[in-house]
Amino acid sequence: MNGDIKILLIGNQEQSINMLRGFFTEFEKVDVLAYREARTELDRIAPDLVFLVEEEKDASIDLIEYIHLVNPLLPIVFIALSPDFDVLRNVTRSGVIDYFVLPDENAMLFGRMENFVQMAMQHKQQLNETASASQSFKRGRGKIISFYSGKGGSGRTIISTAFAQTLKFESTAQVLLIDLNLQFGGVETYLSIESNRSIADLLPVINELNEGHIRNVSQKEPFSRLEILLSPRDAEVAENLPEGFVSTLLRTCRRSYDFVLVDLPVAMNENTYSALEESDKIFYVLNLDTPSVSMLKQVEVLFERLGIEKHGRMELLLNEVGRENEIKPKDIVSLTDYPIQAKLPRDVKGVQAHINKSIPFRKEPNEKKLVPFAKEIRKWVSSILE
Repeated sequence: MNGDIKILLIGNQEQSINMLRGFFTEFEKVDVLAYREARTELDRIAPDLVFLVEEEKDASIDLIEYIHLVNPLLPIVFIALSPDFDVLRNVTRSGVIDYFVLPDENAMLFGRMENFVQMAMQHKQQLNETASASQSFKRGRGKIISFYSGKGGSGRTIISTAFAQTLKFESTAQVLLIDLNLQFGGVETYLSIESNRSIADLLPVINELNEGHIRNVSQKEPFSRLEILLSPRDAEVAENLPEGFVSTLLRTCRRSYDFVLVDLPVAMNENTYSALEESDKIFYVLNLDTPSVSMLKQVEVLFERLGIEKHGRMELLLNEVGRENEIKPKDIVSLTDYPIQAKLPRDVKGVQAHINKSIPFRKEPNEKKLVPFAKEIRKWVSSILE
């Protein structure tokens, strides 16, 4: 049971954090953040239970309020370092579920730990049951899915656009597609969209970015009503994006959309790295040939050097699968440890016609006549939604 719960410890005092760590030796998922990191990393970690170590009075209260703004029902346990009645009264009013003064109340905290875990488990289960019963999606903690490949021409953009449009057609979810190919774009071509607005229009408001700003700049694909943030298609603009721009953008989008889909360039730069770090899932597009497999191995090494977590996050999309492939899907299973999320067929006739006409694959929800590539995308999306 403990392996299912994500616990987050927040505090600036190393001694107190180390003391708390001793309570969680049986838990598999325990993260530690300093106060300054909590606001930026909370969305990414998505904890089920938070233990907040006392800092300055205002800092603790402000952070509790921020956490509840992001996730109103997230259980927070407050750890005080001295018995100050005013502090404990204020944090209780702010909505913590309990508080303890350490080290004096170590035994009491240990005795209550199982209750806190059960509370977090029940809360998590209720959220899942509610989402399942309503066949809708929980706002405030959307999933970020990135489409990446270390090899150009793998089909990354056409897959991400087809996936995004199909996901919008097949569900009631709020879906946003972001084109981070900042120098050249590409999404607009596959979805037949013309606009002068792009991600770069968010630069003036990035420090106070909210859902309204994003929806004012985003475009809507006319058939599915999929929302899209287009690339500026400008190398100079891409180079001048400030540090933290992509992280801020994605974290804001996560709170406003159920699915945030990101089409990434091959080049590994600060923006690509930030998007990969923020992603809940990385779909790596792989062609079944020797150069593509070799490139995957190089990407693995690069991810290791950069500290990008792959386990449980990265899955493979096999593109252009056909009889003539020199490498078969079963060979990939023996060559890598990553699960294969989808096998998309080689469909030169069907796909090329849509590319040449610059039209999306789908025009209506229950469309019957779909090319084989689009049919497989729909099958894949349906499996994810189920």
